[in-house]
Amino acid sequence: MKKTFRKYERLCSTKVINNLFDRKNTDNEGAFAYPVRAVCKKSEDNITQVLFSVPKRQYKHAVDRNLIRRRMKEAYRLNKQLLVTPYYISFIYVGKVIENYAVIEKGIKNCLKKLN
Repeated sequence: MKKTFRKYERLCSTKVINNLFDRKNTDNEGAFAYPVRAVCKKSEDNITQVLFSVPKRQYKHAVDRNLIRRRMKEAYRLNKQLLVTPYYISFIYVGKVIENYAVIEKGIKNCLKKLN
């Protein structure tokens, strides 16, 4: 598997995103590994699509949110081969401080392992 993150791997569909965050939907799964929480659902397509989210309430400056989002994307890109089945995944950053890349990568890896 190539270590790339293409456009078709990004989760953009509002219908799927709303279904992913619907609390009434029982087929959604989740995983938590500090500083990342993952909400996922099995994909009907044969491809994994991912969404990265950093709360604006916690980090007021866009520079900080973009830095965290870039670190999460890079950690996912390098470790996406840990997933076996296709999912729709939303990674949400829940840390209170801006962690360095090693901590974020460890959290992403643990989430991906828990999803399998």
